[in-house]
Amino acid sequence: MDLFDHKITSTFNKSAPLAARMRPRDFSDFIGQEHVIGENTPLRQSLEVGGIPSFILWGPPGTGKTSLANIVAKSSGYHFQMLSAVTVGVSELRASIKQARERLGMESQRTILFIDEIHRFNKSQQDVILPHVEDGTVVLIGATTENPSFEVISPLLSRCRVYTLTELNDSALLLISKVASGDARWALNTLELAVDSLSGQKISEKITRDTVKKIVQDKSLRYDKGGDNHYDTISAFIKSIRASDPDSSVYWLARMLRAGEDPNFIARRLVISASEDIGLADPRALTVAVAAQQAVHFIGMPEGRIPLSQATLYLACAPKSNSAYKAINEAMREVSNSGDRQVPLHLRNAVTKLMEESGYGENYIYPHDYEGHFKISNNLPEELSDSRFYEPSDLGYEKFISDRLQEWWQGKYNQRR
Repeated sequence: MDLFDHKITSTFNKSAPLAARMRPRDFSDFIGQEHVIGENTPLRQSLEVGGIPSFILWGPPGTGKTSLANIVAKSSGYHFQMLSAVTVGVSELRASIKQARERLGMESQRTILFIDEIHRFNKSQQDVILPHVEDGTVVLIGATTENPSFEVISPLLSRCRVYTLTELNDSALLLISKVASGDARWALNTLELAVDSLSGQKISEKITRDTVKKIVQDKSLRYDKGGDNHYDTISAFIKSIRASDPDSSVYWLARMLRAGEDPNFIARRLVISASEDIGLADPRALTVAVAAQQAVHFIGMPEGRIPLSQATLYLACAPKSNSAYKAINEAMREVSNSGDRQVPLHLRNAVTKLMEESGYGENYIYPHDYEGHFKISNNLPEELSDSRFYEPSDLGYEKFISDRLQEWWQGKYNQRR
């Protein structure tokens, strides 16, 4: 039965949001995250033998980070001290650690220091915690929605295990509207809002899907322009283009636009992709991408979504070559390794009489003096005369480039490394 089809049968206590009142009290109440807290997981086994490691819970909002920390503390008998990195500073942090030390000495009771949104602590604040985690004064449980690899200092991270919590599936959410996007807290608070709405109208009826849709038209997509969702989504977008998958490409484009991503950022990534992933297989791709960037800048949003879509689909459907990307990387690697090799004298301009007498420009081959405006010549430093950086593919327009180079250079570009 759909939870939204249940009748309103009770009056809700207004002391706290429904999501807070519905927090699980023990592992039997905890729904989801079996890969972290299931019966045979390392964390659960540690708890069963009385050992609690310091750990960090990383996952989206509403996936049970705070609830899980509470259950761990309750099951262990440890004192539970909760701090929010948004509201406390170094002085409050030191005071909590001092209390934990006193509690350990006087009562032999250990303390779990739970820090919500630990990614909000700067390096200095995290440094305050480090020695006390190391000497066992506190067991640290951190909760974060951001990648701890970037947000938690390495010494502290090395002393903590990291458990990744995932979005709850529809079954775990008890079929509470799919727009909850795996966020149990949002789903429960939406249910409470629906109850309040009908209670305020002094009517007794079922909470239906239509009821909820009237109250909450849409759920904001989880997207932080400086966080993991930002980087994960743009990565999916570019990799879908690279995979020549137009449906996936335009889907991820829509996700970014719907979440409020800067359209100019998307346009810049399209320009990069046009050269990195398509390149000379279809040189027009860069023109299309740059035109889309100019169009977005000129007309703005929401209409700018249309040229972005056009460019995205063009790039996704274009033949692919990363030869330009690889060529510049190879050339830059060579420059880093071999340094500033001398420019051959025949390639230098003889600007003065002294330069001319010194051999500048001597024996330079002027291609336009020859049939087909081409003649084989050496234009690299002598020590690098046999080096190869550009390897044309045989896809799209680049096949014509490859054939032309093979004809001109008598097989030089026909040899695959």
